[in-house]
Amino acid sequence: MNGHSLPAPVRPRLRTVHLTKVAILAGNPDSETPATLMTDIGGRPLLWHLMTTFSNAGLKDFVVELGGQGEAVKRYLLDLLDLSRNLRVHFKDGRIDRGENRRADWTVDLIDAEGAQLQGLRPHLRRGTFVLCRGDALSDVNMSDLLAFHRGHGRLASVVAVRPAARFGKLDLVGDEVVDFAEKPSSGEGWTSSGLYVLEPDIFDVIDADDPGWERQLIERLSTDGELMAYKHESFWQRMDSLRDRQVLESLWQSGSAPWKNWE
Repeated sequence: MNGHSLPAPVRPRLRTVHLTKVAILAGNPDSETPATLMTDIGGRPLLWHLMTTFSNAGLKDFVVELGGQGEAVKRYLLDLLDLSRNLRVHFKDGRIDRGENRRADWTVDLIDAEGAQLQGLRPHLRRGTFVLCRGDALSDVNMSDLLAFHRGHGRLASVVAVRPAARFGKLDLVGDEVVDFAEKPSSGEGWTSSGLYVLEPDIFDVIDADDPGWERQLIERLSTDGELMAYKHESFWQRMDSLRDRQVLESLWQSGSAPWKNWE
């Protein structure tokens, strides 16, 4: 599987996007101070912000890679489920009658991939187009526009490209096509991966999903084959790499003007 390339694509290739899942990974293992899915913003964990944002864009079927946070994430989601219900508590015998869930209509698969982040999710993502989200950032990406962009170009992969500070890797673009990738340029401005992708399940035949460096493989190999397109996002995107980053997100939330909040 390593180093495999796709045959030269025939353009245009029409593809009907059948979106099956949103996969959320447990942050970026290469970060010096990685955010966790349970990092608190405004009294809610990052995972809740991500899932609520996707849900309000109509994407409610999730696969979450736990990244060693399994116990905390499972406990939180189970508590959230109970707290969103009407409850009748019978103190005499300890019985609890749980009413209908009044809030989220999510379906969530919780997977502990034990280090092989992407490979562990493969069985859940092979039936159709899926969104892949590296769970260490928040944004106001319009998911309808992103999915329409992916549907329109007919390639295997779309990456949401952003323009942060130069400390991140740089995507070289010709039009909307990704043609090269440079790791963390020392100076200058450019586009970089936000960690948010729309992917076809065939990507598992191109990259080694066991490799912790799957994201670099995905960008380098698919760009070489002309199979990666960039959705340029010039609005809000904030990665959580440090305490300062978390404070920025917390401040935005407390101000009542959090750009990623697409709900009332």
